[in-house]
Amino acid sequence: MRPVPGNLPAELNRFVGRADELAELTRLLTEFRLITLVGVGGVGKTRLAVQAARRASPAPGPAPGTELLEKRYCDGVWLAELSSIRDPGLLDHALVDALRITDHSGRPPREVLRAHLADRRLLLVLDGFEQLVAPCAELVRDLLRRCPGLRVLAAGRRPLRLEGERAFPLAPMDEPDAARLFADRAAGVLAESCPPSEHDDAVRELCRRLDGIPLALELAAARLRVLSPDQILRRIDDRFRLLTDGARGELPRHRTLRTAIGWSHELCTPAERLLWARLSVFAGPFDLEAVEYVCVGPDLPAGSVLDVLGELIAQSVVVREDTAAGVRYRMLDTVRAYGAEWLDALADTGRMRRRHRDWYMGLATWCELDWFSPRQAEIAACADSALPNLRAAIELCLETAGESYLGRYLAGTLWFYWAGCGRLTEGRHWLDRALAPAARPGDPPHEASYEPPHEGSRHDDSRLKALWVLGYVAILQGDNAAAVGALHACRDEAARTGNALAHAYAVHRLGCLALLTGDMERAERLLRSALGSYRELGEINSNVLMGRAELALSLVFLGDLDAAVALCAEVREICEESGERWARAYALHVHAYAAWTRGRLAEARALLAEAVTIHHTFNDLVGLVLAMELMALVTAGEGDPAEAAVLQGAAARLWPSVGVPLFGSATFGAPHERCERRAREALGARAYDARVAEGRALSQAAAVERALAGPRGVSASVPPGRPSGDRAPARERETARDQGRGTGRETREPAGSPGQIGGEAAG
Repeated sequence: MRPVPGNLPAELNRFVGRADELAELTRLLTEFRLITLVGVGGVGKTRLAVQAARRASPAPGPAPGTELLEKRYCDGVWLAELSSIRDPGLLDHALVDALRITDHSGRPPREVLRAHLADRRLLLVLDGFEQLVAPCAELVRDLLRRCPGLRVLAAGRRPLRLEGERAFPLAPMDEPDAARLFADRAAGVLAESCPPSEHDDAVRELCRRLDGIPLALELAAARLRVLSPDQILRRIDDRFRLLTDGARGELPRHRTLRTAIGWSHELCTPAERLLWARLSVFAGPFDLEAVEYVCVGPDLPAGSVLDVLGELIAQSVVVREDTAAGVRYRMLDTVRAYGAEWLDALADTGRMRRRHRDWYMGLATWCELDWFSPRQAEIAACADSALPNLRAAIELCLETAGESYLGRYLAGTLWFYWAGCGRLTEGRHWLDRALAPAARPGDPPHEASYEPPHEGSRHDDSRLKALWVLGYVAILQGDNAAAVGALHACRDEAARTGNALAHAYAVHRLGCLALLTGDMERAERLLRSALGSYRELGEINSNVLMGRAELALSLVFLGDLDAAVALCAEVREICEESGERWARAYALHVHAYAAWTRGRLAEARALLAEAVTIHHTFNDLVGLVLAMELMALVTAGEGDPAEAAVLQGAAARLWPSVGVPLFGSATFGAPHERCERRAREALGARAYDARVAEGRALSQAAAVERALAGPRGVSASVPPGRPSGDRAPARERETARDQGRGTGRETREPAGSPGQIGGEAAG
């Protein structure tokens, strides 16, 4: 049974009613490439769209009648929730995230989406786009034109108004369905099959008064913990008669929903109303600690927050979720918007947004410090969960006069997330914005230009950190010009202002750039200089360990294997003591490279297996694709050229998401070329190309599983006399130091190595 790709959420309760609408929507999905489900807030658009998408999703195993769906959506059904996105510049990023695409290449996210969807057949569900109708329409038009296998089901309060769009207006539930929904939710509240029969008339009248709007019915059912249906009905009449008229020109159903939410708000205690309003500043999932910091005050003591939050959960105002980061809470968008209006009425929005920003700046700082610990996986999950709120915090900093330095601080502090967790493209977005000069009316847009520091500014530190982080991100994306500009600016300003730490980071990343561009002499010199500065300053963290691993790699390429292995051993020892895994994976990779160079293939495979596992866990595609390339070479040396070709194909699929394949470097390309040469000689061109194509078809998870599985047996097509097993021919173990010749340094042959690396291996 193959896994079904997609990300549709699991159902927390039963889908009730809407049988005719569901059948019709499912039918329309077979005829139209774009359907927009439109209706008022709370009418159930999201739930119906997800249910239809779930019905359209390919079955996990062969089943009668599923052949058409299997063909139409063989690449799955994917949901993109857009309600928390306010910046049009993040719309493409949100789709990249929803489709679980990791791309380090530096390409614009639109280009990444086009490439990913070009030859795939899938259904994309877009939910909550109404605040970005125009940019969303432009995005959907572009993708549908370029990606023939794509179909889109959108859910919002208005259509996108695109050619070929089929609008599907969703009316409120009819009375029988509304009554069934109310009874089902009431059963969950009262632990009974339905409300008492003596209240049937009240339930029917309640459904009529609430116009059959599912959200209103859900809120009403939640009140059955303390009120009867008759009492609920009387309170709606008594307390909200004026609200039924609403503002002139507003649709009646909008007024009805507002009445329902307003009625639920009226039934809350003053503390619950206050917390509801203050929670509206959260842009996405939040945890209890965040609530206890952001929302407390003399009128809402910290000791009461848990109980008040529990009451809001019981009333369906707040939803509780179990996530990889732990328990999180969120508010439905309509409910949050209502709370935001009350917060505005209290004239407290600005203060709450600043408290929200301060919490997430503190969270980012804590995560950066705790990244160098055994909790790296937890930190990654925490940052993933907090991303919508981190975006809101950076946005507030950048839009507030005099506080852009806080945005630079926050964007720079999240370096571990941008570089270590597959978020390079989004990191680049925020770093570029934070460092860009302030625009003046009539000015052309700036490109790769960064705001110069103000003389004597106390905010230089945040700017310098953002610069070296931008340089780091740009290097990993393959944008060397931007990297050079940012890192030179950081180094020069740090020297001028006496910021020794920022200067060390700039020199470190310039050494990394030299490494990836093949200038090993310069890389060694710069990395040693940076590491010396770190020692003098007492700096020790994941970045410092990465610097040691990068220095070790430069030494491998220069032929100094003993020194490289010794450095890797130091890094691994520190990682064992600290629990650090991200930098450890790179040290394992370098150690594996040295082991392969010496012909110790079993050792190299074991080291690479651990590295691949760690890179995959953190979704670090840079490390993963490099490890896959080296694993392919090891596999060829073990006598299985066919499997080596498959792994090369798998790596080839990942490279476009990273950047220029093998960084465009002859040094990094040498293992790939040797592996390809050997596999082609053993298999023949046609068979080699077929196995590469097989690897290209693998998903990232499948490719990792394949790499960890090991050789599938020595190929019978290996020519006689070709070594296999634990030895590779020495001519295929020659390192990339030959490409390093001409740098002005004689390469060194380490003691204990198998003779000249270009010659035959010694025992």
